[in-house]
Amino acid sequence: MSVSLPRTAVLSGSLAVAALALSACGAAPDNVSTTAGGKSAATATSAAGFGGMDKLVAAAKKEGTLHAIALPRDWANYGALIDGFQKKYGIKVQVENPDGTSQDEINAVTSRKGQGRAPDVLDLGSSFALSAAQQGLLAPYKVTSFADVPAGQKDPEARWYNDYGGYISIGCDAKRVKTCPTTFKDLLKPQYKGQVALNGNPTKSGSAFAGVWAAALASGGSFDDIQPGLDFFARLKKSGNYTPVESTPATVEKGETPISIDWDYLNAGYADEFKSKGLDWKVAVPSDGQFAQYYSQAINKDAPHPAAARLWEEYLYSAEGQNLWLEGYARPALMAGMEKAGTLDKTAAAKLPKVSGTPSFPTEAQQDKAKTVIAQGWGKAVSG
Repeated sequence: MSVSLPRTAVLSGSLAVAALALSACGAAPDNVSTTAGGKSAATATSAAGFGGMDKLVAAAKKEGTLHAIALPRDWANYGALIDGFQKKYGIKVQVENPDGTSQDEINAVTSRKGQGRAPDVLDLGSSFALSAAQQGLLAPYKVTSFADVPAGQKDPEARWYNDYGGYISIGCDAKRVKTCPTTFKDLLKPQYKGQVALNGNPTKSGSAFAGVWAAALASGGSFDDIQPGLDFFARLKKSGNYTPVESTPATVEKGETPISIDWDYLNAGYADEFKSKGLDWKVAVPSDGQFAQYYSQAINKDAPHPAAARLWEEYLYSAEGQNLWLEGYARPALMAGMEKAGTLDKTAAAKLPKVSGTPSFPTEAQQDKAKTVIAQGWGKAVSG
């Protein structure tokens, strides 16, 4: 498994890190294959509605390309997913700005409407998926396994649905940090001065946003009240423990961010990666701030390759795609159903970081409120 800078918003097998930049050309592509039997892929709300999977595959192959954005190969095993899709269908996957944020994805959709270099598909932090749907940017499309996605983890109109997720965790370089913290309370101890980092800015990054919410839960907050999370980071900043350096594998290796608040699937993958580099990366899901969340898949309503976009979603929500996420330590949305059906990779599932209890998730209204609070208060909390 190779590691590159992570998206500020999971981890792969031994794959070379590479991302193909999108063409700078702004012209719309020739939509030579967006129809089948008089039906348009751009308006198809299911494979069946387009005439079946065979016709969708044929149309996608004619398009020949899929534009993705903000998908590092080492994030949730996306390298293996991209390679698997390309090999299976012969469709070239081009990834722009692999280390971009969820907000970068939305910006690319809005600023390139009607352009051939617009993203076809999106992988967004949950709150950002809600925002994109509210802005009318997403195409409704029910993957074949849509009914198996838990009710609370999909848009009733199928404009987005959760794909993979995990828990906020604390990663720690045990060779540089004498005693690794395992709770948010621990992070306030004076011995961690200048060592505690987030994976990005919570006003733009899904992972950092979740880190603040986990801190809120550890500090008397709730899904209705993320303010204690801001207060926690204000205290962390005042104590000198918080560092504004964005945590990445590179900053960890350099010793710049020896303690990283990030998704457990990222931290767990780093632990595998760093062994060969002499780092002892420990991972703990904090008991005082146990926050779980999923990322969400969506299709750009104006995708330049609408058939390929829909086929990509079908691939991701197949047993093959879901198990590849699982191999990257991410918990796939269909995990419970696959376990019952006997299609889950049990070996990969056994390697997941251990947590207790059943996760609960904030509602759309709670996420909207939390985003507003973060947008208004983050700068003040960590300024100075």
